[in-house]
Amino acid sequence: MSLDKIVFKDKKFADILEEIYNNQKKKSKQISAMIRELQPLILDTGDATIIVPLIREYLDAGIKNDDHLIKMSTIIQRILNTSDSVADSLLITEEEIEQLMNEVNKIEDTKK
Repeated sequence: MSLDKIVFKDKKFADILEEIYNNQKKKSKQISAMIRELQPLILDTGDATIIVPLIREYLDAGIKNDDHLIKMSTIIQRILNTSDSVADSLLITEEEIEQLMNEVNKIEDTKK
């Protein structure tokens, strides 16, 4: 399977994989920065019970987004693999399709 196949518009499969990777790296930096910023605000367990769920929501949203991208790339990969294998081993050639269509037309003509 070629990673340079265009999936939609000008997006290649390799671009989608790169986007997943870059999102993961960016999210990791953002989460670390947010935790560093919020850490001084947590003075007691009451503060922690308010702030920690906010961090968790942010993490969950990022994970769901990545999951969607990964699922999309899996689907695209399967489609590309299927289309490659079908193209490589066509069960019927264009010429055979044309012959079959001619036969169908002949049968229809004889019924008239």
